[in-house]
Amino acid sequence: MSTVNSIGTAHDPAPTTARTMTLDEVVDTGRYPLADPDGPEARAVVSRARQELDTLGCTVLPDFLHPARRALLRTECAEIAPRAHFDVESVNVYNIAVDQDLPPGHPGRTVFERGNAFVARDRIPADALISRLYAHPAFQRFVARCFRLPRLYELADPYSALVLNVVEPGKEHPWHFDTNEFTVSMLTQQAGAGGDFEYCPNIRSAQDERFDDVRDVLAGRGERLVHRLPLRTGDLQLFKGRYSLHRVSPVRGATARHSAIFAYSERPGVIGSVARTRQLFGRVDPAHLAAEGRAIRGDQLLD
Repeated sequence: MSTVNSIGTAHDPAPTTARTMTLDEVVDTGRYPLADPDGPEARAVVSRARQELDTLGCTVLPDFLHPARRALLRTECAEIAPRAHFDVESVNVYNIAVDQDLPPGHPGRTVFERGNAFVARDRIPADALISRLYAHPAFQRFVARCFRLPRLYELADPYSALVLNVVEPGKEHPWHFDTNEFTVSMLTQQAGAGGDFEYCPNIRSAQDERFDDVRDVLAGRGERLVHRLPLRTGDLQLFKGRYSLHRVSPVRGATARHSAIFAYSERPGVIGSVARTRQLFGRVDPAHLAAEGRAIRGDQLLD
């Protein structure tokens, strides 16, 4: 098995602490040969991911992280989880003002309590496994190929480029759409119970909000549209969340649900809005203030 660029960590309790770890020691490259993207195994993985993304809007690469690193992944993320910005707020699926004047029966009038929290990138150690994986060129090239993109760029956003999503027992990440067309995430700790990822593939398009179907899901009448996805620690999930309504169901039991979200863009220099950043992290950086008003929308959807 070949090794590629090193990917270090300062917290590894295994014998590799005296040196940096290779990508082979972080990713299960026996199943996911990132260093040999043109080999038959890698082409087969990418082909399956593309097919599932095309048809279902989502694909899972089980046990993407090397089995020997799962405990370290869980420990590192559990240690930084208390750094999350916790602020329960009232939201709707479009992340627009809940008091906005909308027609009767509009799904945006349905309000949820968003209880999940995010650890911002500037509070995640640079030597953590998720930081190293996020920035690794071979990982980025692999993800880009799965999404049929020529290349990906790390978000220029100092907070939301890489985050840890924390859902404590009794909380949930309610139904919503993503601003980005694609999302890359890895479960780092399973919930004690509940905390299921549920989504409605392609429930809307860039041309049609399909309010009736969205309203059915929010009212509990849209079971026919909902897929439930079992995830385990170390699984990598690629998802088209712009057009697929999705949520993390309420977490039960004594253990929180943690997941790393790797945010990339098709163009360089992407930075989140001031309002959305303050909502998620309780603060803004000068970079957000400088970039305000420069965002370019690719569609006319509500969010």
